[in-house]
Amino acid sequence: MFLLQAPEVRDTELFTRMPERFRRTGERSDWADANRGGQPTDSFLEGPVFDRAGNLYVTDIPFGRIFRIDPPGEWEQVAEWAGEPNGMKFLNERELLVTDYRNGLMLCDIASGAVRPYLERRNSERFKGVNDLVFDSGGNLYFTDQGQTGLHDPTGRLYRLRKDGRLDLLLANVPSPNGVVLSPDERVLYLGVTRGNAVWRVPLQGDGSVSKVSAFFTSYGPSGPDGLAMDQKGRLIVANPGLGVAWVLNHRAEPEVVLRSCAGASLTNVAFGGPERKSLYCTESISGSVLRAELDVPGLDVHRLC
Repeated sequence: MFLLQAPEVRDTELFTRMPERFRRTGERSDWADANRGGQPTDSFLEGPVFDRAGNLYVTDIPFGRIFRIDPPGEWEQVAEWAGEPNGMKFLNERELLVTDYRNGLMLCDIASGAVRPYLERRNSERFKGVNDLVFDSGGNLYFTDQGQTGLHDPTGRLYRLRKDGRLDLLLANVPSPNGVVLSPDERVLYLGVTRGNAVWRVPLQGDGSVSKVSAFFTSYGPSGPDGLAMDQKGRLIVANPGLGVAWVLNHRAEPEVVLRSCAGASLTNVAFGGPERKSLYCTESISGSVLRAELDVPGLDVHRLC
């Protein structure tokens, strides 16, 4: 009989906190009114991604900002615009592709801070509210369109934007699609389904379609899986903000390691960094913190630049 082993439980450490000079204390925002019940929100961090030089970039959703954090943990504002940026990936060495809830897909020049549209609409229709994204090795982009969907309205979407510009609607029945990541062989996409408290497994067929989508992992608590990452061993790392943990799951969705937030429960997203990409960096959104934990397997290289 197979017996499931208890996972190793570790605490994260604080890497850095947003400096007070960048916090918008006392300012309201439309995003916080809708998504945090109007609670005072001086920032809400998301979208961690590293450049080749080891700098970490994060978004601040309610105030439309992108920050660069250098390896010692010092902060610099890169851009600010009338948007609600969430996930980010590098399109090339100079530009970040950003999922902006308000405006669609946007490009940010990290040298000048200039922001311009990349894909604002589909067939003249606005998106519900795009959330996160990942590139495959061929330059195709997968991104989620969450809006205010949930179990009451399971109409969230998963798209693929092909390198030639064709846009494919892969799923349209997701209750709050969020983080996305590909398996090492790129034959499976994993999709965080926040209000369904699950991670879906989405097989990618040779003809470009999807088939036999299943629930790979089921969580619990007030808010389900959010951002995702993948290591070179094929383990899936799942940020779970309702619980304040990041799960490290093997290929059977069994937790091997549970990383606990040291700075609050809103652990929203994860990214591998450090010289060997064995350091996992986590955004703790409400406190404006970035946490860190060391793992034994490097993360996949997400610098698959188009």
